[in-house]
Amino acid sequence: MTGLRLIGDIGGTNARFAIAEDGKYRQLKHVENEHYSSLHDAIADYLKALPEAERKNLAGALAIAGPVLGDRISLTNKSWSFSIEELKQSLHLTRLVVVNDFAANAYAIPHLTPQQKFTVGPSIENSHGNIGLVGPGTGLGMSSLISQGGGWTLVVGEGGHATLAASTEEEFAIIQMLRKRWSHVSAERVLSGAGLVNLYEALCAIKGIEPLMLQPADVTRRAMDKSDEICVRAFAHFCEFLGSVAGDLALTISAFGGVYIAGGILLRFKEAFAASAFRQRFDSKGRFASMLAKMPTWLILEELPGLIGLANMPLE
Repeated sequence: MTGLRLIGDIGGTNARFAIAEDGKYRQLKHVENEHYSSLHDAIADYLKALPEAERKNLAGALAIAGPVLGDRISLTNKSWSFSIEELKQSLHLTRLVVVNDFAANAYAIPHLTPQQKFTVGPSIENSHGNIGLVGPGTGLGMSSLISQGGGWTLVVGEGGHATLAASTEEEFAIIQMLRKRWSHVSAERVLSGAGLVNLYEALCAIKGIEPLMLQPADVTRRAMDKSDEICVRAFAHFCEFLGSVAGDLALTISAFGGVYIAGGILLRFKEAFAASAFRQRFDSKGRFASMLAKMPTWLILEELPGLIGLANMPLE
C-alpha cells in the first residue's frame, strides 16, 4: 500500500491513531475516549500534532467496535455517532473507509510474521485456504477471509452472538444457569471478559457456593496460581467452549488456512491456553474430526493487529 493514510482503531473505552504508509504504521497515539465529546474531536486533536505536509492529501481508514451498516455509524459501547461522509469532509480527508474492528483484524492475518503468532495444537505446514478469526475480549468478535483468485474476500459477521451449545453435562448445567439471567445465551456470554465472571458465578451456583465479587483479571489470576478451584474450572471451560466455537467456524468455512485467536484475554496466558483442552475440543466434531485435524490454530501475539490490517486493507 502506498500513500499516507490516517488509521484508527476505535473501541468503546480507548482509541488508537497512527499514520500508515507502505503497509507499516508509525506515530501511534492512545487516547481515552472520555476526554472527547466526539470522534471528530479525537481525530482532529491527533491530526493537529502532525507536520502540515502529512495532513495534506491524507486518506483515512477506521475500525469501529460495532456494526458498520451504511453511512451512519454508532458505537456499541460509546455514545459517539457520526456520518462517514461528513467526517471525511470535516477532516479534509481524500477518502475514508470505516470497517468493523474484526474486519481490520482479519486483514492483518496475511501480514503477520511467524513471531507474531503462537501455534496452539499440532504444527501443520503449508496450510492454504480459507481463514477464520475468533476474538474473545470485551465481546466476542468473529470474521473470515475467503481465498479467491490469489487474493482474499472478507466476510464479517456477528458470530459471537450465535447460540452457545453444550458438549458435556457440566456445560449444559452452566448454560441452564445462564438462562436464568438471559433468555438467549450466546457464545459471547462465556467467551469474553465478562464471560469469565459468568462462568465462575455459574459454577458457584451449581456447587451451591456464594460467589466472590471478582473481576475477569481476578478469575484468571486465581486460575493461573491455582488458588481457587472454581476459577481453575472457569478458565478450563472458557478454553473448551472457545475450542468448540472455533471448530464450528472452521467447519462452516472449511478453514484449511487455519483459525486464528485474537483478543487480549489469552495473550498473557499462551502456555496455559496451549495446554488446555482447546485443541481437543476444536477437533471433536464426530465424523469430521479428521478434517479438523488438518486445520492449524494460532494465537495472535501482536497486540494491535487491527492497525496492521488498516495499514494494508484496500481503500475501496
